[in-house]
Amino acid sequence: MRRDPGRGEEGGGGPQVSDTPSLKGAAVGRRIGVGLMYGLWKPRVLGAWRVPASGPVILAVNHSHNIDGPMVMGTAPRPLHFLIKKEAYVGPLGTFLDGIGQVKVDRSGSDRTAITKALAVLENDGALGIFPEGTRGEGDFAALRAGLAYFAVRSGAPVVPVAVLGSTDRQGRLIRGLPPFKSRVDIVFGSPFDAGDGTGRRTRTALDEATVRIQSRLTAHLADAKRLTGR
Repeated sequence: MRRDPGRGEEGGGGPQVSDTPSLKGAAVGRRIGVGLMYGLWKPRVLGAWRVPASGPVILAVNHSHNIDGPMVMGTAPRPLHFLIKKEAYVGPLGTFLDGIGQVKVDRSGSDRTAITKALAVLENDGALGIFPEGTRGEGDFAALRAGLAYFAVRSGAPVVPVAVLGSTDRQGRLIRGLPPFKSRVDIVFGSPFDAGDGTGRRTRTALDEATVRIQSRLTAHLADAKRLTGR
């Protein structure tokens, strides 16, 4: 039985409910994302029906532009709790991100607080968003960190690959750091898969093997998404 996210629990060895980012906040964040992303651009969403409607799930998103996270938040069928680098939590933006149920993570080391909150999201049947490359880059899933494998193997949650395509094709005229307003951005959701090998092992070797397995699936999904969208 899942714990009531509105109540605390004494004792226990897992993440406490008080560590769970707000689901209501994430739902508000999704509504804001819907308004902004569909208001400023033209998202074309493919395969959203593949995201499990309930239960814990991890969305693994390629990352080449700052709008990739908000774009997925506004187009995914469920509210998302993204792991977001602490550098983004500056002033009012940090308060806002906390309010919409996102998870601040310090990438300089093993951030136990962020790990606890992320696991709590999954233990309470939530949807966790992760950029497995760790930071913005080519968005090709070429270099994966072990964090995604850890969360997937530890929680048993299925992983849904997500490809965001078109966010870096051109720069806008009004704001050069953003895609042109009303341009098309494709968001392609893949089929969920289990990252583990079925044994439940959480050893370093098991996590390394899971990372290789995940990278293969994510890379294949990205190639399929490019063929499907013509990008």
